Amino acid sequence: MNPSRIASILLRQFYLLRGSPARILPLFIWVAIDVTLWGFITRYLDSVAASGIHFATSLLGAVLLWNFLTRAMQGVTMAFFEDVWSRNFLNLFATPLRTSEYIAGLVLSSLVTSSVGLTVMILVAGAVFGLSIFTYGVLLLPFVLTLFLFGIALGVFGSAVVLRLGPAAEWLIWPVPAMVAPFACVFYPRTVLPEWMQWVSRLMPPSYVFESMRTIVAGGPLSASGLAWGVGLAVAALVLACVFFTRVYQEAVRSGRIARYSAESVS
Repeated sequence: MNPSRIASILLRQFYLLRGSPARILPLFIWVAIDVTLWGFITRYLDSVAASGIHFATSLLGAVLLWNFLTRAMQGVTMAFFEDVWSRNFLNLFATPLRTSEYIAGLVLSSLVTSSVGLTVMILVAGAVFGLSIFTYGVLLLPFVLTLFLFGIALGVFGSAVVLRLGPAAEWLIWPVPAMVAPFACVFYPRTVLPEWMQWVSRLMPPSYVFESMRTIVAGGPLSASGLAWGVGLAVAALVLACVFFTRVYQEAVRSGRIARYSAESVS
């Protein structure tokens, strides 16, 4: 892969943000609203609950990490959609740009935008509610890594779906985090799910992160093997998503569909 080509994809996103302040606001405003809203909910629960559970650490921490995953996914899909909306996708691949370089550029763009959102969430949670995400210690690194990799995998997969079905399929991608969340066990343990949902949950890398997070907050022992499974599944999901995107792109080139890429109906 050519680093300069990858950097050019990132540079394009930078120019888009610099030229349109309206694109900058969504990078942090929604995550700040989510953290603030859930922060006051957890503060209320702490005031009325007698169970000794620290809701700010468990629930607010879960909201913060889940928002990070969502922003990682949207960092990829939004960068891809910008090329779709501007009818620029075909122009990119008229250059020597490789598919792997394009995906790497999308990942870098997502890394930057999701890092901005994570920083804002940490600042708001700390300044308003006194929550330090560093409560989880060095485990924060595998937590964030797992969620980032899986978020990227969802973003690449979603972009491939739109590439295959056309821009009108965009509406299929926005609900993806909401559809994954029940199986990811963001706010509750896996044991409350029906048995068939538990099996699906075991295939979801985020579920291992949130299960481990709740264990730490409750003062229980951490399952290193479970967290390792989460990282491994996230890596596998990312590899499969990249292979899927590449196959879809190659098929679009072979069939000539890529030359007719426009705001068409799902077919």
